[in-house]
Amino acid sequence: MTEKTTDVVVVGGGVIGLTAAVALQERGARVTVWAADDPADIVSTVAAAVWYPTHTDEDPRVLRWARETHAELSRQAADGVPGVVARATRMLLRHPYAGPPWWAEATGDLTTEPAVTPYTRLLRFTAPTVEMTPYLAWLTERVEAGGGRVLRRRVQRLDEAFEAAPTVVNATGLAAGWLAADPAVHPVRGHIVLVANPGLTTSMRDEDNPAGMTYVHPRRHDVVLGGTFQPGVGDTGPDPETAAAIRRRCVALVPELADAPVLGERIGLRPARHGGPRVEAQPAGPDGGRLVHAYGHGGAGVTLSWGCAAEVARLALGD
Repeated sequence: MTEKTTDVVVVGGGVIGLTAAVALQERGARVTVWAADDPADIVSTVAAAVWYPTHTDEDPRVLRWARETHAELSRQAADGVPGVVARATRMLLRHPYAGPPWWAEATGDLTTEPAVTPYTRLLRFTAPTVEMTPYLAWLTERVEAGGGRVLRRRVQRLDEAFEAAPTVVNATGLAAGWLAADPAVHPVRGHIVLVANPGLTTSMRDEDNPAGMTYVHPRRHDVVLGGTFQPGVGDTGPDPETAAAIRRRCVALVPELADAPVLGERIGLRPARHGGPRVEAQPAGPDGGRLVHAYGHGGAGVTLSWGCAAEVARLALGD
């Protein structure tokens, strides 16, 4: 048998795969990442990438991942990691207020106050935001600086990775539907519009807007306007009507955006899973290896990334 030169192959080069690779290296593992696509072509790059467990059901394990990720991204923002900024966030609620949301404790600073009709409550908290292009490049550099490799390789079977390492992490997003034979995996179409930033520094959310979910997330040079959450829709073609509707909702929420020039739009497919993210280990491979699944995070990949990565590392290395 050929000697294996790496301890773990992470299949998938998005934010889940790369953070898992870093966490594994921090525990002493030799790691290789197999990425099927260029970073510019993956859904992680399209993401608005703001900490918030959007369309994620309450679950103690998910709450732990969210809390750990909020803490880690906040540290990275303070340390000047490329693309990471801690932003004041305002979330307007329309439904009857029954207490803080299940994820509130993960923020560490959420407060509430009455709001003006049609809203019932205003939530204030700090949320890390991430510009994904520089951040994915930073993660890649961190893997390589730790002695790991990030290679371009597309697999047809997860067993291929066991030829290179005794442990494999399946962070393949939507592809996990067929690679792991998991019918619960499905796409959720997301659509955002980018406009020039007129000087905004605070993120705004109106998740309950009857016309569609509405959020405004400033970045250094632009503002992300969103959005859509369309389960089962796999089309990524342009949609001018939806883009115009998103912009109208966001301008109504933040009037300062009225004259902001449109810079472009992005459409991607969130890798969702009925029943929530799958993060678990199982025996696999021809030589009694270990397969760790880490997929199905939907629109909360960045939000859960570092907490999930720590759990993947524990499962992969048997801690």
